[in-house]
Amino acid sequence: MIDIQQVLACLPHRYPFLLVDRVLELVPGERVHALKNVTCNEPFFPGHFPGRPVMPGVLIVEALAQAGGILALQTTQECLAGKLLLFRGIERAKFRRPVVPGDQLHLHVRVDRRRQLFWSFEAEARVDGEVVTDALLSAVVVDGEVP
Repeated sequence: MIDIQQVLACLPHRYPFLLVDRVLELVPGERVHALKNVTCNEPFFPGHFPGRPVMPGVLIVEALAQAGGILALQTTQECLAGKLLLFRGIERAKFRRPVVPGDQLHLHVRVDRRRQLFWSFEAEARVDGEVVTDALLSAVVVDGEVP
């Protein structure tokens, strides 16, 4: 298990854009299972949507990408070297049901392919065991300075 302090050491994201609270399981080079607790005080809920808060789909995909970043950077030990994983693409994203305050978003990311610095992932977000979002994601490892 990777706690929030280790997540912060690996990812450059900070509040309000850090979307991974904890890693429950990580198999280097294979898969990660991370957790995002969706709370009623998320900064996007007042505007999305007033009276019926729904987590934006793009933020669910971003949470999956952050989990993929942890997987890639932990696999290669590049968290320690100050490397970043930058998002390159999203394919076949599907949003199957809304994510609302009180949900626990389980982020499941599996390595699909890896070629040197380039990664592709099969990603799936679940709530109560039900798939709410899935997509294919791609990313590249770069030096710690964002270009």
